[in-house]
Amino acid sequence: MFYDEVKVSLKAGNGGDGCFSFRRGKYEPKGGPDGGCGGRGGNVYIEGDTNVADLTAYHFKPGWKAKNGEPGRGADQHGANGDDFVVKVPVGTILVDRETGDPVAEVLNHGDKVLILEGGNGGRGNAEFKSSTNQAPRQFTLGKPGEEGDFRLIIKTIADVGLIGFPNAGKSTLLNMVTNAHPKTGAYPFTTMFPTVGVLEYLEQYERITVADIPGLIEGASENRGLGHRFLKHVERCKVLLIMLDMQGTDGREPIADYRVLVNELKLYMPGLVKKPVLIAANKMDEPDAAANLKAFKAKIKEKVYPISCVSDEGFEDLKQALLEQVLEIRQLEAELEAEEDES
Repeated sequence: MFYDEVKVSLKAGNGGDGCFSFRRGKYEPKGGPDGGCGGRGGNVYIEGDTNVADLTAYHFKPGWKAKNGEPGRGADQHGANGDDFVVKVPVGTILVDRETGDPVAEVLNHGDKVLILEGGNGGRGNAEFKSSTNQAPRQFTLGKPGEEGDFRLIIKTIADVGLIGFPNAGKSTLLNMVTNAHPKTGAYPFTTMFPTVGVLEYLEQYERITVADIPGLIEGASENRGLGHRFLKHVERCKVLLIMLDMQGTDGREPIADYRVLVNELKLYMPGLVKKPVLIAANKMDEPDAAANLKAFKAKIKEKVYPISCVSDEGFEDLKQALLEQVLEIRQLEAELEAEEDES
């Protein structure tokens, strides 16, 4: 089971208490105060890690906390600070406050680390209160409690290309053939129940792009019908969208109607999605009615269409090259924007 959204309760460590103590040596019957301070409680961080695939660890154990600071001791011994706790999550995860619904942090790259909750300060020992007018202080303070909160962890897949289409359009088969991913395939709807990311390599250009197979959408997905929002959220961060259509029109479907439904669902869920570069893959061109349907489809659609067949391997090279060109163009624009921000 793939867990892409979980609820967690997190708590930073409490600070250790300060110590109340007086030194009592053999030749120092009134040696003075020597109570040490308590250690600081551990912080809680969230960190992106490409070695973490999903949120299974936090589904089965939703409560986590950092270590408490140790209390101070006599002989001016300060307590040790508590160990931090790091919530390691897949790259592309966002942390949301369950009470307010506001995003707290997000990690977009491997190694990105964000402080979520601060540990409590340690208490002061009585040695801290010694002065010329207070040579035998009896004051000390307790450690402060660490911050805590209830959150939701949500994975929003980061990939260069998001593969979108109705169930049984052939998305998983395409990903299986052109990348190193091996999603489940079958002759029935919703064989893909969670996003799968594969790497498409271009050996001659020494380039590689990532392609995410988004589980099949249905009409009303933007209103959370089926598993709409759970699937659509994985499209948000993709640079390019590849809409895959069944050009044969299996089970009485119409390619033009399917295309318009998919575009409309993207627009209703998040208007900015349709502004991303979109390519159209017309699949199942080996079927008898596909050529006629493609001709009718092109007459109504201005966008570039790439005819392919996952059975005969038709059109794969043209589609792969078009995807690479689109992704590299966006990467170049992002690099230029980043350079401008650094200069300013």
